[in-house]
Amino acid sequence: MRSDERRESIYNSTAVASVVGTVRRERGDGLAVIEFLGHESTSMSTKYNFSPGPAILPRSVLEEAQRDLLALPGVGLSVLEISHRSAAFTEILERAQANLKQLLGIPGSHRILFAQGGASLQFSMVPLNFLRNGGHAEYIVTGSWGKKAVKEARKEGEVRVTWDGAETSYACLPTADQLSLNPGAAYLHFTSNETIEGVQFPGEPPLEGAPIVCDASSDILSRPIPVEKFGLIYAGAQKNAGPAGVTLIIIHEELLERGSDTLPTLLNYRNLAEHNSLCNTPPVFAIYMVMLTTQWLLDEYETLDAVDRRNQEKAGLLYEVIDASEGFYRGHAQPDCRSNMNVTFRLPDSDLEARFVKQAAAEGLVELKGHRSVGGMRASIYNAMPLEGVQSLRDFMRNFHAKHG
Repeated sequence: MRSDERRESIYNSTAVASVVGTVRRERGDGLAVIEFLGHESTSMSTKYNFSPGPAILPRSVLEEAQRDLLALPGVGLSVLEISHRSAAFTEILERAQANLKQLLGIPGSHRILFAQGGASLQFSMVPLNFLRNGGHAEYIVTGSWGKKAVKEARKEGEVRVTWDGAETSYACLPTADQLSLNPGAAYLHFTSNETIEGVQFPGEPPLEGAPIVCDASSDILSRPIPVEKFGLIYAGAQKNAGPAGVTLIIIHEELLERGSDTLPTLLNYRNLAEHNSLCNTPPVFAIYMVMLTTQWLLDEYETLDAVDRRNQEKAGLLYEVIDASEGFYRGHAQPDCRSNMNVTFRLPDSDLEARFVKQAAAEGLVELKGHRSVGGMRASIYNAMPLEGVQSLRDFMRNFHAKHG
């Protein structure tokens, strides 16, 4: 069911109308207002949110969730109240999985799972499942999240860092001749996009001989992925796929058998697959939001190729300003390693950076301060960031340079 059809069914629902009538009113300026427990909030945001996560969500998705928060069409219960064993949630789960299969072209050899704990728990789950029986793992470290993944993996088994970009402050990626793979590795792990440093792999590393495991938390669904080449892909949803609280896992069926029976139930990929992610109560609302967000991508773009083109266009607007600023704006990542998701840059001094953040916020451009380990600015421009938001930031950057350059 398309989102516009879904909206119509909601407004035609008697059960919903009786509830909505008690809490929804129209303001004089035309904005819908929800009144609840003495509070009110408009349904229209006046700011562009450049946060690295939890990040911006599509407005139409938020509006649909707002309506379903009162009662799901045909169910009469809030989406926050439905049982994870109910037919309603089964439909939500299956639709989310089907949308992901369609968008990513996931083959029959791979399973789609939903878990909790974010990417940080996957840092441990991957080695728990694949290193407990011996062997070693290979890690490519291109930034802060890769470092964290290595730290957790070493608690479970032998880890070899095949490349580490620390000497460049994680401003670049390894070239093909800088990479090697020890024979017999249990898996090769890499982070496709580092949100803090703003570097992004153009594709999977050119190494063969071991299952490839990818932390795709910050660029999942932003571009096509050859899923068939990967053993496991995991991603916290709170960048491009939905809200915080659920983790997407795409795993090759052959890897499901590696998990030891001595693992806790919720930390064994095989158990999650056998129970279709329902070993316990899953994050129902977060999975519902993934379903809505992936449906939005299908309705708005149809394919991830189209999503990728738009993301390249948005990132290009900001990198063009950086490159034309004659050093006023200094990008952290080397030009051939830049991220389309997280544009990181510095200004001439900390005082100007503080002014930039404050004045940008006054213009409705918020959450632009960079991570404390890198400093400077970070504009996270995930799928839901509209082109108009990036254009507004581009114009602000130009004007700020003209005044202070």
